[in-house]
Amino acid sequence: MGRPIQASVFVGTSLDGFIARPNGDLDFLPPGGGEEHGYGAFMATVDAIVIGRNTYDKVLTFDEWPYGTKPVIVLSSRPIDLAPAPGAAVERMAASPSDIAARLAARGAKHVYVDGGFTIQRFLEARLIQRLIITRVPVLIGTGITLFGALPRDIRLRHVTTRQYESGLVQSEYAVVT
Repeated sequence: MGRPIQASVFVGTSLDGFIARPNGDLDFLPPGGGEEHGYGAFMATVDAIVIGRNTYDKVLTFDEWPYGTKPVIVLSSRPIDLAPAPGAAVERMAASPSDIAARLAARGAKHVYVDGGFTIQRFLEARLIQRLIITRVPVLIGTGITLFGALPRDIRLRHVTTRQYESGLVQSEYAVVT
């Protein structure tokens, strides 16, 4: 096989580390269309998106399909609605993170965006994530779905950069080193 696929995370969290409320709501995140936080530039580098079933179900409630025509791989053992938006390319897979990365690399994908708490955790555990871009929203929500769960080992990170925005958002980028 050629060069391994690059996998990155681009996610927003509350200051206390939650990516969603317990029921999956994202109402604490700032509305789209305001400040540019680099998401568009990031997405321009992505060949495919890998998301968990819960994240996919949440995205289906959005006013607009956020991924354009980029291939979206939904990790689920159950059937999913494959017609979310005109022109959307959605596929369900049920395999290990390593198998999914190998399948996408074989299709020519070089950079994938991994999203969804459990999916991010599984890809980190499999040592497949190279880059984390985490935007912290200045709000404490107290409870919810955490970005990171229990880990079988330490995952060392190297700080790349931190940006702050007028809205109070703080975005940090890290490279995974182990």
